[in-house]
Amino acid sequence: MSEKNGIPTIDLGDFMSDDSERRKSFVQTFGQGLLDYGFIKLEGHGIEPSLIREGYDAFESFFAFDEDIKKQYAGTEAGARGYTPFGVEHAKDYDKPDLKEFWQVGQDLPEGHPYRAQYPGNVWPAEIPEFQLHAQEIFRRLEDCARSLLDSLAEFFELPAGTFSDMIVAGNHVLRIIHYPPLSGEVDPTAFRSAPHEDINLITLLCEATQGGLEILTRENEWIPVEAESGQIVVDSGDMIARVTNGIVPATTHRVSNPKRAVNESRYSIPFFVHPFSACDLTVMDRFVSEDHPPNFEPITAGEYLDQRLREIGLKG
Repeated sequence: MSEKNGIPTIDLGDFMSDDSERRKSFVQTFGQGLLDYGFIKLEGHGIEPSLIREGYDAFESFFAFDEDIKKQYAGTEAGARGYTPFGVEHAKDYDKPDLKEFWQVGQDLPEGHPYRAQYPGNVWPAEIPEFQLHAQEIFRRLEDCARSLLDSLAEFFELPAGTFSDMIVAGNHVLRIIHYPPLSGEVDPTAFRSAPHEDINLITLLCEATQGGLEILTRENEWIPVEAESGQIVVDSGDMIARVTNGIVPATTHRVSNPKRAVNESRYSIPFFVHPFSACDLTVMDRFVSEDHPPNFEPITAGEYLDQRLREIGLKG
């Protein structure tokens, strides 16, 4: 089914079903939804609403602390883990910082894993033990969900199973817990809670936010709202999937608009940025190259591309 704006809503249970027609319908709707909009809304993913609600309770407790406490957890690996203060990150090619603060959680790998030394270690707020418990569980559940979605996308393009999902085994994923504080009348009118941008990664899974504001720029150059209802996850395509598919799956521009004064309150959201492992080759795949459509992107690894993009948005010097 679809919203009035055309963005499809699909049920992951259809893809996991033994019913071939249900699976085929899911694959087609998901793939075409990314081609047409770059966004879909997902149900049936098996992540209990209570896990998200309890997570928000713990995360909100941290952001309510005084700045001196929060900043004890800032500066870890140029913001790759832990706390990033308000007004640090900005969109690519946009000079105004976003009106947000956030906490980032990464992959936890066991001792001896070949990628362990490549990924920064997580840090956790000692004042809130449940913060870590909920963040790690949400991370694991969203990673499982992402794997299924990437398998579906491979099936849509009639590629071998694992073409995309193998890229994210022990991937450098980031769970970002974002707080958009209430805005005062002194805020620069040209600043956004999150300025128009495209995500860096393969796909993003965005759990329902506590308030509206997410908007996408359609292929017709029109901004339309995208809001997840209770229990839904919004999924969008990022720069890395655009690269390997030669732009066939575009990274869609989106933003978080500022609230009207009448509803001027904090907004929280939990995006999960699905990344490949750092050495993963992002060269355009042969399936998406033809005489009429030569490669539009130079070869690069996922780690190199991430480093480049983090510099462009102000998170690395």
